[in-house]
Amino acid sequence: MNNENPLLSKSYDFALQIVKLFQELTKNKREYVLSKQLLRAGTSIGANIAEANGAISKADFSAKISIAYKESLETKYWLNLLKDSEYIKLSIANGLIEKADELSKIMFAILKSTRIKKQV
Repeated sequence: MNNENPLLSKSYDFALQIVKLFQELTKNKREYVLSKQLLRAGTSIGANIAEANGAISKADFSAKISIAYKESLETKYWLNLLKDSEYIKLSIANGLIEKADELSKIMFAILKSTRIKKQV
């Protein structure tokens, strides 16, 4: 993926891991409902970051990053639910939650800096 944009690259790699986990859950665990929610939220992070990169204004950029941030929070919710219902191993869930946290922190810092600059 795009090495010039670390956030886009990290979110793309994260989405790939989510897709692979979805495939595992549906094939081997026959779990379709929670895993579909995880797939939607986990892949939406990178899609919204990609859209933010093509934003036509600072407000548009901020809105897309905000959506991506919220999707990362939702992704953590589904990962925790799948972990606590024992569909996925603790180590796999915690690793993905850690990566989602990293993405969240980067996006929050971006939102904080873009919104502060807007108010000045």
